[in-house]
Amino acid sequence: MLSRRSFLKLTGFTALAGFGLSSYAFAIEPRFRLVVTRYRLTPPGWPTGERRLRIAVIADPHACEPWMPASRLEEIVDVTNGLKPDLTVLLGDFIGGLRRFRTGEVPASAWGRIYGSLQAPLGVYAILGNHDWWTNVDLVRSTLWENDIPVMENTVALIRPSSGPAFWLAGLGDQIAHRIGRGEFIGVDDLPGTLAQVNDDRPVILLAHEPDIFTQVPERVSLTLSGHTHGGQVDLPLIGRPVVPSAYGDRFAYGHIVEENRHLIVSGGLGCSMLPVRFGVPPEIVLVELGGSDAAA
Repeated sequence: MLSRRSFLKLTGFTALAGFGLSSYAFAIEPRFRLVVTRYRLTPPGWPTGERRLRIAVIADPHACEPWMPASRLEEIVDVTNGLKPDLTVLLGDFIGGLRRFRTGEVPASAWGRIYGSLQAPLGVYAILGNHDWWTNVDLVRSTLWENDIPVMENTVALIRPSSGPAFWLAGLGDQIAHRIGRGEFIGVDDLPGTLAQVNDDRPVILLAHEPDIFTQVPERVSLTLSGHTHGGQVDLPLIGRPVVPSAYGDRFAYGHIVEENRHLIVSGGLGCSMLPVRFGVPPEIVLVELGGSDAAA
């Protein structure tokens, strides 16, 4: 039987542990943790035995003070460049996300200059996210272009490495760009029109901010890369992810998802939305390695 003294000790320990965990979730993980998550695969349509292609993925930074200041963005860019990717892709939500919990904005001129220092021999490409549209899409778009980062909106680019297979990079417009009511949105995405621009049988990599489009992505696409969900921001032991911003719940919440031989990788992202909290989903840079003789299928 638990004595009163033992009960009080247990209660105090539980309260202290709860305070420690909440402090970690609000103060440590979202602001100071940073991991590199690696995936190695040869998806359908990607040539085997070729030189491995390294793609760095930056998603959902949500620049703002004090959670994602310029110094934090510089750290992220330095780590990304240190991975020596062949190609770097930015999956949107450059600004916005914490209106009530931020102390200031990071000027577009500052974060644009920082992203402009990303280095990849095959280029740096971006798509826009819902918060970019909801906040100031023209500013985000122009800032990226001014720093030599092409913004892909229902467009494609043929990427030709000096060695290894050429491939198509396709960037989709945002799927919830315009709010039309409570929980109702209209997108600017055009998946059929985007893929119609692919005029040969080379493999296709699709960039789509929200992963929900994956239900419509054909087998023709070798790999889809998405962000938006933040991995739920909170992933609790035994409970899981209480909130995932997706019509499909946990189905496309995070990680490498394979359905009917179609491949999707969803980044947990870097910043925060709604609340400045992360637990069990540390901010991450994703490194995807495609092909190579020892890549997993």
